[in-house]
Amino acid sequence: MRYRPFLKWAGNKFQIVEKIKAILPPGKRLIEPFVGSGAVFLNTHYAENYLTDNNRDLISLYQVLQTEGQAFIEFCRLLFVPENNCAQAYYQLRTEFNSTRDQRLKAALFVYLNRHGYNGLCRYNSRGGFNTPFGRYKKPYFPEKEMLFFLDKAPKAVFAVGDFRETLKKARKGDVVYCDPPYVPLSATANFTSYSAQGFGKEEQKDLAILAYKLAATGITVLVSNHATDFTLKAYKTARIELLNVQRFISCSGANRGKAREVLALFSGAQLVKASAVHSQNGDDDNQNG
Repeated sequence: MRYRPFLKWAGNKFQIVEKIKAILPPGKRLIEPFVGSGAVFLNTHYAENYLTDNNRDLISLYQVLQTEGQAFIEFCRLLFVPENNCAQAYYQLRTEFNSTRDQRLKAALFVYLNRHGYNGLCRYNSRGGFNTPFGRYKKPYFPEKEMLFFLDKAPKAVFAVGDFRETLKKARKGDVVYCDPPYVPLSATANFTSYSAQGFGKEEQKDLAILAYKLAATGITVLVSNHATDFTLKAYKTARIELLNVQRFISCSGANRGKAREVLALFSGAQLVKASAVHSQNGDDDNQNG
């Protein structure tokens, strides 16, 4: 049985979580530097989970839910009323979300905006303001059941705000790492990297691949997901590659919600030995041919 996250999320791994589980090895602790909606955490069974993201609003929501439980769920429910399902109310509440310092209220508003906003996008402007437009849904779904399941799993998790580089520095023998970074865009108009005010560009993508390689060299397995592009396949050349087609549900254009080619790249000690052997063999061949 697969368990859905309570948040809508671009790139949500719910569709392919069974493929991910089949690749992830056993271990004591799962580390996710880009936890997002938490689909992998929710559907795996590690004894411990260290889950981070550089989106402070997201992590604050998870921490408030983890701490307050059912009382916070009931607080969120108060926002899911018909009078709040209109553009005027949405933009007023969005403004309140961007200005309030009340972390409990901000967390509840995050759930509201996620379910009432356009396509469930989590998008910020350059000033760090949440700017997803109103979604115009007939009756937005209140995810009580999904929040309760998240709450049931929460005692095994530590949630923290953090840059992926800092998170990966904390990995130790026995840990398993799953990285689901903002994807490399397939085109100039398909760029969904603004899940936080900081953004995520090619240099960050390169840094992640290098860190995954270094962790694998110390015996810590790292699985990375991304779009399958020339750039990512080159960046992940030392990993074991699995390609798959994934249905796209969040896009600015309904006509573009087709299947996208994605990659699951497994960085492991065994794979590095294999890649090194292939490289050595190719080098020998080159010498012979020279």
